[in-house]
Amino acid sequence: MSENIIFITKPNGKLTGSIRVTGDKSMSHRSIMLGALAKGTTKVSGFLNGEDCLATIKAFREMGVEIEGPESGHVTIHGVGMLGLKAPEVALDMGNSGTAMRLLTGIMAGQNFGSVLTGDASLSTRPMRRITRPLEQMGASITTRESGTPPLSILGDHQLAGIHYDLPVASAQVKSAVLLAGLYAEGQTSVTEPAVTRDHTERMLRGFGYEVITDGNYMSLQGGGELTACNIDVPADISSAAFFMVGASIAQGSDLTLEHVGVNPTRTGVIDILKLMGADITLSNQKEVGGEPVADIRIRSAVLKGIQIPEALVPLAIDEFPSLFVAACFAEGQTVLTGAEELRVKESDRIQVMADGLLACGADVTPTPDGIIINGGSLGAGEIDSHGDHRIAMAFAMAGLCAGGSITINDCANVDTSFPHFIKIASKAGVNIAII
Repeated sequence: MSENIIFITKPNGKLTGSIRVTGDKSMSHRSIMLGALAKGTTKVSGFLNGEDCLATIKAFREMGVEIEGPESGHVTIHGVGMLGLKAPEVALDMGNSGTAMRLLTGIMAGQNFGSVLTGDASLSTRPMRRITRPLEQMGASITTRESGTPPLSILGDHQLAGIHYDLPVASAQVKSAVLLAGLYAEGQTSVTEPAVTRDHTERMLRGFGYEVITDGNYMSLQGGGELTACNIDVPADISSAAFFMVGASIAQGSDLTLEHVGVNPTRTGVIDILKLMGADITLSNQKEVGGEPVADIRIRSAVLKGIQIPEALVPLAIDEFPSLFVAACFAEGQTVLTGAEELRVKESDRIQVMADGLLACGADVTPTPDGIIINGGSLGAGEIDSHGDHRIAMAFAMAGLCAGGSITINDCANVDTSFPHFIKIASKAGVNIAII
């Protein structure tokens, strides 16, 4: 991908109408992985046709899985069963996706052949010892760079044994990697997490007929079972919807409805935080689709106020903080985030990169080791560097709605990894944005 894609946003008023954002990325990744390991044919609708998820499809095709699509959000996966994957002839390139790499490492640790997982420049800087340590405790053999970063070389052909693992940091990716390795382990594999994280892996495993026991922050499963193919309807991604929630909240006169959004309670921290700030958000047409709750979300503009963000909500909104930082800049008073050191090891150091960008636009912000302090008021014109982080780029696109002038956002190519057609959908809703 070219790194020279630049977004320019201009202040223009309000977001109105109804839109449906792209499919949930977390669920799209998992649907391919579990569909490939299942017996039978799995059909997926609402699949996110973004570069991250396409990398997951390509990886499983390299291992002999026949996958049709995606076409208009539809994918058909002809599963090969738990032991049906074939040794890939090349390294599996996971692109920009930490989710894909970490979850796939758990699966590959249980195979009877070796593999190598690589990624782009950004992914190659992300910490992987957080997953290799518990997997090695289970008997896996995995090597990384000396820094603990990709590429990952997985020796394979090691019988795994179930363990109990206390997660040192709340992370759905680490939890999922351990549970997926547990599918191939002898005996029981269990995890206790320090705070609730997204539970798409547990829900989807059950959808494929695999028993997972959950008791609060404790999850367990027995190795050696089978997955049975099923149909999956992927709802719209709440992480993508979050940008528009913030945009409609801060832009006076906005009245926007986001359709068929996944509102899994382990993902709705962004809604809870915005409501604490005074946002006008209502849910309607609530139902359950394929074991996942969905709803239409209506957002009307409101006067936001600064808050101390409850640490219990941090893991439930970890991907949405770039946009929440923008909301805080337009709120009255001070917003304080703590307990979010995880943000420093995402696609970029999201605390520092957001702080740098907001400062460039005249904001009063102070980054801290595990969060940020933002004194609300307004933003002016500015030029920022997204450092190739899609969520940084989209957050500043929404900031442009109410800024005092144009905001130029550099290095936006990776927006397509999670939100293809972002410009088209944002423009339809009312964002004055262009690519140069």
